[in-house]
Amino acid sequence: MRHAKAKLRLNRFTSWRKATLISLAKALLIHQRIKTTHAKAKAVKPLIEKLISLGKNNSLFAKRQAYRILGDHKLVSLLFNDIAPRFANRIGGYTRILNLGLRRGDNAQLVILALTEIKEKAPKKPKVEAEKKEAGKPEILKEELPKEQPPEEKKPRTEVAVKEKPPISKKPTKNFLGGLRRIFKRERDAL
Repeated sequence: MRHAKAKLRLNRFTSWRKATLISLAKALLIHQRIKTTHAKAKAVKPLIEKLISLGKNNSLFAKRQAYRILGDHKLVSLLFNDIAPRFANRIGGYTRILNLGLRRGDNAQLVILALTEIKEKAPKKPKVEAEKKEAGKPEILKEELPKEQPPEEKKPRTEVAVKEKPPISKKPTKNFLGGLRRIFKRERDAL
């Protein structure tokens, strides 16, 4: 009997389901937030919690266990050196699920699965500010930079006879079945 064997099966075979969950876990560790369905998010949440708990342990055995799941040394080092230290003072609840709405095609509930402690990337500075910084450098540094070589003298070109190409005639565009594509597009967009 299958008592107490309830699992989020995701309508997949065992190996397929494990591969799906591992792929979602890898994506979440790399990107820190992913957009997926509610069922998949609920299924992968315990795996992510387990991996971050292993990362907080930071022993060789824990790293080997994480490698068994993730199968990538770079991801394991990212988990143990960057992600797990952020959750050092937290006992659990490393992820959150935020509802997005329903997907148009199959009406599946979409969610954002995100880590609760997200390391924000530094915003890129516009090029204008970088140019201003270079203009504000002291004169000593400007002199140390290698000077540009003078441009080479350009030799006059000898004229070569160019053959004229015949004008390209454009073919008239054909409407698909007399413009049925437009009708179907309007009907699809009206939904």
